[in-house]
Amino acid sequence: MQALFIGQAYIDVTFLTDDLPTGDEKTIARDYAVSFGGNAVTAAFACAKLGIVPDLMCQQADDWLARMFLDMAAQYGISVHGRKVRESSISFIMPNDGKRAIVRCRDNAFIHPFQPLNLGNCRALHVDGHMPDAAIHYARTCRQAGILTSLDGGTVREDTMELLPFIDVAVVSELFCAKLSLSPAETLEFLRTKGCKVGAVTLGERGVYWYHDAAPIAHLPALPVPADEVVDTSGAGDIFHGAYLYSYMSAPDRPWIEHLDFARTASAHSIRHLGNEASLPTIADVEAARRRWSDLLNAAGAS
Repeated sequence: MQALFIGQAYIDVTFLTDDLPTGDEKTIARDYAVSFGGNAVTAAFACAKLGIVPDLMCQQADDWLARMFLDMAAQYGISVHGRKVRESSISFIMPNDGKRAIVRCRDNAFIHPFQPLNLGNCRALHVDGHMPDAAIHYARTCRQAGILTSLDGGTVREDTMELLPFIDVAVVSELFCAKLSLSPAETLEFLRTKGCKVGAVTLGERGVYWYHDAAPIAHLPALPVPADEVVDTSGAGDIFHGAYLYSYMSAPDRPWIEHLDFARTASAHSIRHLGNEASLPTIADVEAARRRWSDLLNAAGAS
């Protein structure tokens, strides 16, 4: 096992349409994509596509959606440690003008406890706050073993405060800040008090505010992807997580600004494609995006 990702798995149906029907109306979508979904799950697939294949712990039913998901994971070489539920989870996602509306159908009523896993050779753990008993157990275990622990803080969940003391890298959203009634800067200082060695707040087109250890808070601007090229932002944050973990595991001695810059570039690539699977970048995609968008960003900064 090179890394362990823990989270809620979905099958995502992402579609583009100008109108949503009501009552007895019908409409035809302009395009659609069906793929895996879920925060830590999409991060795991992104890490695998980049070249380091993690294990994945998530819920698993015995139905055709679960078999579809397992087939997707097998294509990427991802070992799935499924925790039994009765129904698979599914998301319906409608991207629109750089945002996205989501309807989720979720079963997280676990029938059995989470599995004990051998963490030999594991180099990183990533959790999204779902399956909190497993997340806390493995975060504590990995922290004690010196294995990097990472949190996707999309929101503040019931057990977030119990989890944070075991997290090395906490990358959180603007919603996470709002739930705490704190500004991004105040949230980063809060994460620092919890012992998170690296903290970051992602703000979409406004970039990322972050710190490492005792260093001052810094700003990493978003890459200037033109608005008319933005198709679907729904998996961009998850790909950001998978990319910085890949970068860290590939070169753990490099400074964190390089890992976050790599993740920023991978995320910029992703928003130009529909659906999570089509959004996953290769190393070549990241390098192409870096050449294109970094040059524009540097030119804008120089002007």
